[in-house]
Amino acid sequence: MRLFPGVSLFAAFLAGFTVLAPASPAGAEPGAAAHCARQDRLHVPGAAHQRSACLDDLTTAGLAGTPYTDMADQAGLAAKGTLNPSGVPGVQIDGYFPDDSRLNATHGWAHDAQFVVRLPDRWNGGLVVTGAPGTRRQYSTDALISDQVLTRGFAYASTDKGNTGPDFFTDGRRPGDAVAEWNRRVTELTLAAKKAVRQRYGRAPERTYMTGISNAGYLTRWQLENRPELYDGGVDWEGVLWTADGPNLLTSLPVTVARSLGRATDEDLVGAGFAPDSRFLWPYHEQAYWGLTQKIFRAEFDPAYDPACPGSTAGRTVEEIFAPCASDASYDYASRPASVHRAVAKVALTGRIGKPLITLHGDLDALLPITTGSDVYARMVDDRGRGRLHRYYTVQGGTHTDGLYDTHPDRLRPILPCYRSAFDALTRWVEEGAAPPADRTIARPAGGDVVNSCALTG
Repeated sequence: MRLFPGVSLFAAFLAGFTVLAPASPAGAEPGAAAHCARQDRLHVPGAAHQRSACLDDLTTAGLAGTPYTDMADQAGLAAKGTLNPSGVPGVQIDGYFPDDSRLNATHGWAHDAQFVVRLPDRWNGGLVVTGAPGTRRQYSTDALISDQVLTRGFAYASTDKGNTGPDFFTDGRRPGDAVAEWNRRVTELTLAAKKAVRQRYGRAPERTYMTGISNAGYLTRWQLENRPELYDGGVDWEGVLWTADGPNLLTSLPVTVARSLGRATDEDLVGAGFAPDSRFLWPYHEQAYWGLTQKIFRAEFDPAYDPACPGSTAGRTVEEIFAPCASDASYDYASRPASVHRAVAKVALTGRIGKPLITLHGDLDALLPITTGSDVYARMVDDRGRGRLHRYYTVQGGTHTDGLYDTHPDRLRPILPCYRSAFDALTRWVEEGAAPPADRTIARPAGGDVVNSCALTG
């Protein structure tokens, strides 16, 4: 079932949410750069199960069609014309940490807390960590993030966050536990990946960066606020904002459900923060995002509101999964019991980042409106006196998933090339002391290769 060319309906909810030649670092152990050296000694600490493979190419160009990535889980995230580097030999470790939930069926393991660690033969001394966006799994950002950073020589690690799919909210004993696990799993993987890097190359990474898109953008913010000692900086691509008193998804999305049921108008959505110029994207989001996202996150934080919907599952069929709960049209987060706000408080952001952070967000994001999301988070960072550690770039014409560019090339632009420029700017900021450009809007260019190029200045 497809809404637009190249973007399947099922893949849609999974999203919800300069190439430099790498070189072996000076002083590296003589045998460390050899192809798949030390493979027999590699073990991800704390893993309940793992398997390693010596591969000629760790990028999606080499892994497509193999068990070492999942192209279907990446669907809709990138524009079709995106150019990705390739040709990075090294070791890949797949596995999982101890967990009692079984929502992730990848590799036939039926086991959550799955991860992937990639260790290129030619290492630049760094490590990049991320988590899955939306309700996707550990390979979902291979083309967006892994390919680029591996080509630059970074080791790479990604987690499924400990629960996946539209029924992620069934994990945990109490409201909010499933999302709280996401943060714990990122910390767990970061610590373990650093040790695996030491095993592979003979020394720990000199620099560690946290990054991610959508829900993984939220994870980036949370890690830099709560575990800054583990990282040197991060890039947050349209991170989800959770605050105990709002705004959050449960304050912005109910009006979208009401509109889909004829109980609210377009003007009501604009009043709730949705960009008027994003109206052409609303029919797609009404089918693929709004009702489902409200339903599953309300079930995560406030299951008592409507125990019958979604109940123990978001749905057994595609139609059931994407159908909204009619009761959510009247959902009023502000009036819900204190226990609901406490559940959100367990995962709430504060803006108190401890390491450099670059945030990007599209001004036409029709799932996470920029005015109730990253605009607010930027103010939170400033209010905490951490503005010197933050840069915030609004991408004109950007929306939540770059795959929609292929349907609306005259009105949208992909954010991925801007993200890649931002990641390069972050590494220069951290490693060379070269401050990135001041907060600004990155204008949508009138021409050129907008799919693969983006300057943060100009």
